[in-house]
Amino acid sequence: MLDLQHIERSTGSVEYHPLKPFLPPSAKVLFLGSFPPPRARWSMDFFYPNFINDHWRIMGSLFFGEKDYFVESGRKRFCLERIVAFLQQTGIAYYDTATAVRRLKENASDKFLEVVELTDVESLLGQIPSCRVVVTTGEKATQNLMDSFSLSEMPKVGAHVPLCGDTVLFRLPSSSRAYPLSLEKKVEAYRKMFEFAGIL
Repeated sequence: MLDLQHIERSTGSVEYHPLKPFLPPSAKVLFLGSFPPPRARWSMDFFYPNFINDHWRIMGSLFFGEKDYFVESGRKRFCLERIVAFLQQTGIAYYDTATAVRRLKENASDKFLEVVELTDVESLLGQIPSCRVVVTTGEKATQNLMDSFSLSEMPKVGAHVPLCGDTVLFRLPSSSRAYPLSLEKKVEAYRKMFEFAGIL
């Protein structure tokens, strides 16, 4: 699922998104982060690849009652095949709000990302016509999406605002462990969004 064309375009200080959008045709929800962490932090070639990020533990807890459902047994990595099968069956899409960035520091922190090129989110939504909920999982991603759609009202964490047409922007707490909220409370925030989207 690597986007080799984009990887080859990454030159000098500008880094292009290394993954292709993951867009199951029946998707009802589109998750948009900011940009992947540096490659050295990846445990798989997919979104939220950092093993210490809790996104896939939140999803495992919520849908299977087991936070390590997507973790490969005995290994510090996530099971890509299990994740992809689940997302295709459930109808959940993924990409990020930036297509090209400069890293001001060599880490995964959003505050040190300078956006060079915003993602054409309208084009993504055009490929998943059943999607009515766009989810951001951090302040940087939310601000990027607001800039793309010229929105002035940033939703509070756990709330949503109109995005375009009958699609809403739903802001969820970051799945980074640096975000000061317990895993259980993050799971409940995600649960409310999925209930709103009609997936749970």
